[in-house]
Amino acid sequence: MLHLRMIVPSDRTEEVATLVSATLGATHLTVVRGAAYDPLGDVLTCDVARESADGLLSGLRELGVADTGSIAVENIDVSMSRSAEQARQEAPGEGADAVVWEKLVEETHEESTLTVTYLAFLTVATMLAAYGVMLDSSILIVGAMVVGPEFGPLAGVCTGLVRHDRGLLGRSVVALAVGFPVAMLLAGVFSDVMDSLGLFTQARFDAPHPATQFIWQPSWDSFVVAFLAGIAGILSLTSSKSGALVGVAISVTTVPAAANAALAFSYGQWHEVWGSVLQLVINLGGIALAGTLTLLAQKRLWARQRRLTV
Repeated sequence: MLHLRMIVPSDRTEEVATLVSATLGATHLTVVRGAAYDPLGDVLTCDVARESADGLLSGLRELGVADTGSIAVENIDVSMSRSAEQARQEAPGEGADAVVWEKLVEETHEESTLTVTYLAFLTVATMLAAYGVMLDSSILIVGAMVVGPEFGPLAGVCTGLVRHDRGLLGRSVVALAVGFPVAMLLAGVFSDVMDSLGLFTQARFDAPHPATQFIWQPSWDSFVVAFLAGIAGILSLTSSKSGALVGVAISVTTVPAAANAALAFSYGQWHEVWGSVLQLVINLGGIALAGTLTLLAQKRLWARQRRLTV
């Protein structure tokens, strides 16, 4: 269940209350007249099943609530109520399958914006991966994958394409197009510093790396893994199964490929540079393609579910 808190101009309160009451899956409607000060208006709250939330939010937007008042959405972890249980039963489909588009757009907007924090995480992840490559440590490579924040912009690309949201799409592309080069550049500087300290050496980089050589040797396997990871990542976002994102992060070699490209460039190993860059492009493209197709499939299936229950 989701909890909605709305500030509504007094002259639109009855319309909004009627919409909520008529929505299958909505319950616990409360109205507090004149409670809102900025903006002025009435405060309405309700609980709604996830599978009904997108339709209700769209209706509220059409009534202009987002323009003249406000709409806040929160997850409800526990709801002990007979009416809430009845609302979940009346709502079409299953909550785990529902896509709350407004919530998805908001989440991807936050995660796909180019910020100092985003660049810091991506850079630190790339440096960790560089150390993992130099030590041929799969543990460090996995750690770097988990730290990397690149799935946020990738999800933003998928959502922007499906929702025809040019702003979200543009922000996401910029975050990827700027983030990775900056992280690779700083990882290269980090490599030079470590080399001057004697911690990184040409001989160490040229030595066999059986545990991490897959990073710069792309193949069809790379694309298939990235494609499957893209499906899992989008499903985890739309179903609020955030734990699955950790598995997605561990599955793809975006950050390690960027790190290996930076190291290879520092030591003049051009074949590894191009192999690593190709691996990076394949993984980013596979995730974006799979995520977009998954969202399109969810959009079509959910629209069909609505038509069958009307």
